[in-house]
Amino acid sequence: MATTSKQYKVIGEELWKGRAEKTNAELFALTYGALVVQLIQDYEDYEEVNKQLEKMGYNIGTRLIEDFLARSNIGRCVDFRETGEVVAKVGFKSFLNITPSVTHGGLPIAASPTRSSTASPAPTIPGATFTLTLDENPLAEFVELPEEALEGGLWFSNILCGVLRGALEMVRILTALCLSKFTYHSSDSNAGHGYVYLRCVARGRNDRDQSHPCQVSRGRSSRRR
Repeated sequence: MATTSKQYKVIGEELWKGRAEKTNAELFALTYGALVVQLIQDYEDYEEVNKQLEKMGYNIGTRLIEDFLARSNIGRCVDFRETGEVVAKVGFKSFLNITPSVTHGGLPIAASPTRSSTASPAPTIPGATFTLTLDENPLAEFVELPEEALEGGLWFSNILCGVLRGALEMVRILTALCLSKFTYHSSDSNAGHGYVYLRCVARGRNDRDQSHPCQVSRGRSSRRR
């Protein structure tokens, strides 16, 4: 019998409870913030900082997957939809004690050149994408991003894209990942809080091309008060 979404949630909760050395979310957030600041000082280019964060995340993901598989004892997912459920309810929960909401979607198939403009909408590949929404983002918990960084294109949580890409690649699932939206606002207490929308697109199991173009417009980071 296939494992249900609720069962995956239980597995994630049990893994977190049984972890001997739990992640200190506050320390992790503070340490990560210092890392990003150092990268900004070293490269003075937000686009390059984004690339370095993704690269660091990729290296982390290729190592975390071994611990994850050993502890969870979860077999190969039957499809990409199930992969999204495992990532959200087991992966994030077991390592960061958060459970992103996951939304599954299809990937549009390119329309034929002969297709009429009045024809029905183009078909999609069902279950080819999933979007994770992190209402709780430990990386941004104590962050006060300057306007220059927001307007310059810094993707503060881009390391998450790398972690997922690296982990999934180790189980032969190649993906394209990006932060489709990052909304940041500060409260009266000056404590930062961020919402991350991370989109993952399946690219197959045998393609060895290491590039990972994202098929979604990333837009511009926004700030709310």
